[in-house]
Amino acid sequence: MKFFSYILSPIFGLVFFLLLLIFHPLQWLGLKLFGQNGHQKVVDVMCWFLVKGLLFLGVTVKLINKHNISKNKTIIFVSNHQGMFDIPPIIWFFRKYTPKFVSKKELGKGIPSISFNLRHGGAALIDRKDRGQSIRELVKFSKNINEKSWSAVIFPEGTRSRNGKPKAFSHGGLKTIFHYNPDAIVVPLTINNSWKLFRYGKYPLGVFFPITIETHEPISLEGKKVEDVINKTEQVIIKNIKE
Repeated sequence: MKFFSYILSPIFGLVFFLLLLIFHPLQWLGLKLFGQNGHQKVVDVMCWFLVKGLLFLGVTVKLINKHNISKNKTIIFVSNHQGMFDIPPIIWFFRKYTPKFVSKKELGKGIPSISFNLRHGGAALIDRKDRGQSIRELVKFSKNINEKSWSAVIFPEGTRSRNGKPKAFSHGGLKTIFHYNPDAIVVPLTINNSWKLFRYGKYPLGVFFPITIETHEPISLEGKKVEDVINKTEQVIIKNIKE
C-alpha cells in the first residue's frame, strides 16, 4: 500500500492544490456578485470536487443517513474529528442546511480558498489562547446561525484524532451554542477512517479505503437538560467509531 501511496500522493496533491487556487477567485466573484448565497454555492461545488478528488487516492466517501433531519429548525451537527478531510464532505452532503463551522483562528489566513471561506462564509474563528475572544466569537456565531437559518458544525474534541481513537469532548462551546438556540435539533455524526489519510504522517497519504459519515437519531433540545443532551450525543458518537 505504501508503494502506491508514493505514486498517487503527488497526483492528488497537485489536484487538491489546483482546486484551491481555482476556487479562491471564484469564491470572491460569488461573494461580490451574488452575496453570501452566491459565495455558498461556489463553496458547495468546490467541496464536491474536493470529495471526488480523493478518488485519485482510491478513497471513497459515503454518507449513511437513516434519519429525517428537519428543515424547519436550527440544526447543530456534532461530530468526532479525524482530519481536515472531514469538512468538505460535511459541507457537500449537508449543503441544504448551510453548515457553518467552529474553527481555530490560525486557519483563517494563508490557505487558498479555505481561509477565504472561513473568513467570509460565517465560520467562528476562535483563539484558543484568548478565552474572552473565544466566548465572544461563539456567541456571535450562535446568534448568526439562529437568525440566518444556518446550521452549525462543531467538533467538541477540539483537535483531530490521529489514530481514530476518540478524545474527550469539551462541553463549553456546545453549551454556548445550545444556549442561543434552545429549540434546535442536535444531529450526532460519526466519522470513520478519515484519519487513515495521514496514517504515515504528512507524506505519503493513505490510499484505498472508505471514509464514512453516519448520522444518528436527531435530538431535540426543547425541554431537555443541556448536560443530558451532550452526554447522550457523545456516547452515541463514540459508540459508533470503528477503531
